Amino acid sequence: MGEREIIAIFVQMAQALGAPRSLGEIYGLLYATPQPLAFQDIVDRLDMSKGSVSQGLRFLRSVGAIKPVSRAGDRREFFEPVLELRQLVAGFLRERLNPQIKEWGVRARALRPDDFSFGALAADDRETVSKRLTKLKTWQKRAGTVLPVVSKLLG
Repeated sequence: MGEREIIAIFVQMAQALGAPRSLGEIYGLLYATPQPLAFQDIVDRLDMSKGSVSQGLRFLRSVGAIKPVSRAGDRREFFEPVLELRQLVAGFLRERLNPQIKEWGVRARALRPDDFSFGALAADDRETVSKRLTKLKTWQKRAGTVLPVVSKLLG
């Protein structure tokens, strides 16, 4: 029961962050299991496809949420969770959020009031749209400034 509850907690967190359920399941299983697990152990215990586990492990490694470990006399690669919240958050920000913020900035900078299709804008409406576009660009700049600082504080 305890293992399932821990997995459920991490599934809930993954989904809240917009990440696939499988990431929460894999990380939760590794977190709940005292010994590092091999790839096939994860596949078997979660009854998940090899492709899903492979993709999930790759992502979790890229964000620094898990680390590979070896066992004497066993050539397989084993995995265990990284337990530092700072490292998890910093990795997630670096790999998932920062690229999105950069893309947001590119798209926001390209927008002009004339790009809106609801007909010729009255002067007041044009000014409102222009102000909102400026605000959107400001938000992106602030996010681009704040998130690296948060990442540094946590990492």
